[in-house]
Amino acid sequence: MYHSWLDRWDERRARRGEEGKERTEFVLDAERAFPGVEKIASLEEFFVLADQAVADPAFFDEPSGSDQGFQRQDGWLKFPSGMSTDVEENNVVWAKITESGSFDQALVIFHHWNATARNRHIANFFSQRGITVVEIAMPYHIERSRPGSAHADYMLSPNLGRTIQSIRQAVWDGRKLIRWLKGQGYREISVLGMSLGSWVAGLVAAHDSTVSKASLFLTAGSLADMVWTGRATLSIRESLEPVIDLTDLRRAWGPLNLENYTHNLARTDLELHVVLAKRDKVVLPEISQRFMQRLKAVGARPNILELNCGHYSLGMPPHILLAGLSLKRFLSSRSAQGSLIKPRR
Repeated sequence: MYHSWLDRWDERRARRGEEGKERTEFVLDAERAFPGVEKIASLEEFFVLADQAVADPAFFDEPSGSDQGFQRQDGWLKFPSGMSTDVEENNVVWAKITESGSFDQALVIFHHWNATARNRHIANFFSQRGITVVEIAMPYHIERSRPGSAHADYMLSPNLGRTIQSIRQAVWDGRKLIRWLKGQGYREISVLGMSLGSWVAGLVAAHDSTVSKASLFLTAGSLADMVWTGRATLSIRESLEPVIDLTDLRRAWGPLNLENYTHNLARTDLELHVVLAKRDKVVLPEISQRFMQRLKAVGARPNILELNCGHYSLGMPPHILLAGLSLKRFLSSRSAQGSLIKPRR
C-alpha cells in the first residue's frame, strides 16, 4: 500500500516536471562539442569525433587552466567559466560557500537537472560537522539560466553537440573550483552529484586526482540510456527517436558515459559512495546496476546504498535521512589518502 502511494507520488512529481518542457529539433551541432572541427553533416562523422574524445585523456582538461578572476563576498564565489557560450549569463559561474571553520575537507555539490535553488539544509548539516560545503551552479541553471527559458533545456537536449558542450563545461567549471579550493588550503576534496549532477561529479572524479571521495546519488553509467528510458526525458526521446536509435545515441554521447571511465574511477586513491532508488523511473535500476557491475569488474569497491523509493521520493523521510546518514559516514571515514576527518564538536 505504502509503495503504491509512493509510486503515485513520484508520478505526480514527474508530471509537474514536464511543465514547460517542449519538443525541440534534433541537431548534431558538432562544432559545439568538438571545437575546431569543420562543419559536419552526418552521424558517422560525429561518431568518429566522439570516439576520439573518449580516447583523449585531456578532453575534460580546461585548455587554459586559468585560476584568475575569482571574486568572493558574503559567502558567495563567482568566477569566469573556462568555456565561452552564446548565453552571457552562463559564462559566469556562481557558487555558495557554507564555511565549517576547518580546512580538513571541502565538499563540492553538483545539483540535479532543472534545479532552481540550492539546498541549505545539506550545506548546514555538513558545515556543522567540519566539512565546508560549496554548491556550484551547473550550466544554464539558477544564476546561469538562459533568459526566457522555462527549464535548463540547453544542458540536456536533443542537440547532441550542445549537450556534450554543456556537460564538458560543467566538468571544467568544477575542476577550476577544486583547484581554487586546494589553493585556499583545503586538504581533502570530495564531490557529491545528484541525478544529472552525478554524471558531472563522476566525470570530475574520473579526471581529477585531487578528488579523494565521490558520492553519486541516483546515477548510472550511460547518459544515453538514461535519456532514452527515463521518465523525465520523454520529450527529448520523442525528438531523438525519428532520427537516431539508442545504439547510435550511446556512441554519440560516449564522452559522457561514465562506463567509459571505470578504470579512472577505480583508482586506489578514490573512494566511491552510491545511493540508488529501487523504484526509480528516471534513472532505471537496471542501467544503474550495469554501471555498478562494470565498476566492480575493474576493481572498484563502491559503497552502495539501495533504498526502496523512487527518484523524487528519495527526498522524503525516511529515505533522505537514511541517505544523509550514509553520506555522513562515508565523508567522515578515513580517506583513501590516509587523512582522518574529525567532526567539529
